Amino acid sequence: MLNYIWGGMIVIGLVVGGITGRMQEVTNAIIDSAKSAVTLCITMLGVMSMWTGLMRIAEKAGLIESLSNKMMPALRWLFPEIPKNHVAFRHIATNFIANILGLGWAATPAGLKAMNELQSLNRDSNTASDSMCMFMIINMSSLQLVTMNIIAFRSQYNSANPSEIIGPGLIATLGSTVAGVLAALLLRKKRARP
Repeated sequence: MLNYIWGGMIVIGLVVGGITGRMQEVTNAIIDSAKSAVTLCITMLGVMSMWTGLMRIAEKAGLIESLSNKMMPALRWLFPEIPKNHVAFRHIATNFIANILGLGWAATPAGLKAMNELQSLNRDSNTASDSMCMFMIINMSSLQLVTMNIIAFRSQYNSANPSEIIGPGLIATLGSTVAGVLAALLLRKKRARP
């Protein structure tokens, strides 16, 4: 669907540029945008490599496991269906830690592994379990202390203070996470009632 939307916007831009006689400006914008996209990709590759490497070092040093253990009471409360000491908890915790640090690309592999483990615990393969829904809600709300992607984008485009987004980003993601968790808990209770 998104391909159709972007394709439609490009076609509309070309048609309007042709009708208004501004095709030269459209061509220049296409070339400039392509150059900016490549530059941004190179910047993001550097940022992504650095933070993914730091995440790997933290994992090897035992920091991820230590943080996972500290998160366990909250994880057991959020995911009561998962048996104690199940491997799904480790993947969920790793995913949450990466998201909190603003490392969505590093969170994805752990998220996929967590969902796989949650599916193995699911009795009905055609319907998502409460734990799967809760994990998806928290993962999509993406609670972040440090919004690395946005800071990198702002830095790339010469923001005077790229990191000023941290406070508003934290408030927004905290609000969306709390709202999502509360909605999931209410729906879980409603569904559990006979």
